[in-house]
Amino acid sequence: MHPIALIPHYNHGGTLAAVTAALRALDLPVLIVDDGSSAADLAAAQALAAGNPAVHLLARAKNGGKGAAVKDGIRWAAAHGYSHALQVDADGQHDLADVTRFLAAGRTNPQALVCGRPAYGDDAPKSRLYGRKITNFWLWVNTGSHAIHDGMCGYRLYPVASTAALLQRHRCGDRMDFDIEILVHHYRHGTPLVWLDTRVRYQADGISHFHLWRDNLRISAMHARLFFSGILWRLQKLWHKT
Repeated sequence: MHPIALIPHYNHGGTLAAVTAALRALDLPVLIVDDGSSAADLAAAQALAAGNPAVHLLARAKNGGKGAAVKDGIRWAAAHGYSHALQVDADGQHDLADVTRFLAAGRTNPQALVCGRPAYGDDAPKSRLYGRKITNFWLWVNTGSHAIHDGMCGYRLYPVASTAALLQRHRCGDRMDFDIEILVHHYRHGTPLVWLDTRVRYQADGISHFHLWRDNLRISAMHARLFFSGILWRLQKLWHKT
C-alpha cells in the first residue's frame, strides 16, 4: 500500500496549512490540487510545497470545480505510482484523527473504496441534511441497494487504479456532483464499499463553495443520467444471470 493524501483546494488558504500539517504528522505525502484559487490562496499552497518533497502541488489554470480537481489528482496519483488517494477537504471540516482508521481499512481490503459516513452535530446546516436525504433516496433508486450509506461526504480513501480506470470509462461531473457519481460507478462495477463513521464539523465562519441552486440542478441532472444508464446496467446484470 502506497497512499497519498489528496486535497482539492479552492481559496482555503487560511486552513490549508493546518490540514496539510496534520496529514504530514501522520507521515502521509500530500498532493494539493489548486483549482484556480486567488493569487493569495495559490501562494499559500505554493509556500507549503516549496522545498518540501513530501508536499506536491498541482495547479489548475482556472477553476473547474471540486470534481475536476479530484479527477486530476487521481490521474496524477496513478501516474506517480500511488496505490490509494485519501481525499480530504481543505477547509478543516473532516476529522483527521480518523485518518489512521481509513488507512487501516484500506490495508485490510486494498480493493475497497473506504467511505466516510458523516456524524453531524448541531452546527450542520439544515439544507445540507435535507439534501443528503434526497440524494440518498436517489442513490437507492439508481443502485437498487442501500449499500451506499452517504453519497456526498468527500472524506474517502480511493483505490487509485480502479478509480482511474472508471474515469476513463465513464463521464463524471466536475463539481459537487462528482462525489456522488463516482461512488455509483464504483458500486455498479463491483468495488467493495467500506463505511466508517466520522465526525463532520461546520464552522460558523467557514467558506462553502456549494451553490444551492446551481449545484442542486447539477446533482439533479446527474441523478437523471444515472437513472437512464442504470436501465442498461440492470439489463446487463439480467443478461449475465441467464
